[in-house]
Amino acid sequence: MRPLHLLALSLAVSALAACGASSAPAATPPSAPSAMPSMDMGGATADGSKLPAGAAATGPPAAGTIPPLIDPHDIYAAGRPGLLAPEAKRARSLVYVPNGEDGTVSVIDQATYKVIQVVKTGRVPQHVTPSYDLKTLWVSNNTGNSVTPINPRTGAFGRNIPVDDPYNVYFTADGTSAIVVAEALRRLDFRDPHTMKLQQSLQVPCPGVDHMDFSADGTHALASCEFSAKMIWLDIVHRRVIKELPLRQGAMPQDVKLSPDGKTYYVADMMGNGVYLIDAATIKVITFLPTGREAHGLYPSRDSKTLYISNRRDSSVSLLNFATRSLVGKWRIPGNATPDMGGVNADGTILWLSGRYSGEVYAIDTRTGALRARIRVGRGPHGLSVWPQPGRYSLGHTGILR
Repeated sequence: MRPLHLLALSLAVSALAACGASSAPAATPPSAPSAMPSMDMGGATADGSKLPAGAAATGPPAAGTIPPLIDPHDIYAAGRPGLLAPEAKRARSLVYVPNGEDGTVSVIDQATYKVIQVVKTGRVPQHVTPSYDLKTLWVSNNTGNSVTPINPRTGAFGRNIPVDDPYNVYFTADGTSAIVVAEALRRLDFRDPHTMKLQQSLQVPCPGVDHMDFSADGTHALASCEFSAKMIWLDIVHRRVIKELPLRQGAMPQDVKLSPDGKTYYVADMMGNGVYLIDAATIKVITFLPTGREAHGLYPSRDSKTLYISNRRDSSVSLLNFATRSLVGKWRIPGNATPDMGGVNADGTILWLSGRYSGEVYAIDTRTGALRARIRVGRGPHGLSVWPQPGRYSLGHTGILR
């Protein structure tokens, strides 16, 4: 979700911003930082257990077909530690942080927790998204009407490509299209996943479309409309809206994540201060769980057991047990923290979150909930991407891999 004071700006048509780089100050050093462990774990998870049967660190399938799940009971089974695809293994271990109010991306070294570069991209960069084939990271410059490609092998930024109103980016499960979420235009634009040339536009019946997640078979998606207190159910194959689901009055739905078994969608509601549970078969609300002020980002753990829920105005992260669909704990971030969007690192030991209104990034130890590092970045940091991540292919956002 974009800050409200930038909403009016996002509705204006702005000129394409040029891409350039500048040096960055060092980050605030963490207490006792440690080097990142090896991410190729030779067929075992971080705790020594075996990887899912049939799992392999393979690259994305050929475009045009939706690949079967590694484990039909766990859509995240391909995201275990040790399952880095060949392309991801070649990537530098970095965190890319879009600073919306500065028009820049801060690049953080995962091993040292230090900012090593700040790059100008375009006006109001919102998210950094790994491509379907894992070969490119895309910066969505929202009011700059452009996307900036990044080479994850080198960390080098490329030239901006003109794209209308790119708030967020997703990919169809068959890899044939990128789905650019044009929030202000009330559109989902299907584009070539490599060139970003427009293929087809789908007008949506609600203002504020911004986040989504896909069904277990990849044929449908549930998207949030934050300014209309509703969700929309999408037929991705035929590219149409087939259902609208109203939420409670005043709701502002944000991030969306499907449960490992594919049966329940979780939807963060920043005004309701919690998460909706929505039945994936009927697209009906099951219940609502309060978590903390301005519930926002949703991230599954690498073992598919826990959902991390960032509460932006609560300086906290709630923990939800997928098996019981219940809240089991909360991590408090010291100081005036505003945890927003982010992701889990490759071995599952660190949860990285942007501090949207604090100009900082948090690295949280997932084993203890302790803050490992607090890193100063630019103004308005939002949808950061931690790279590389395990998985065969990317469905978009800051890293939805299967």
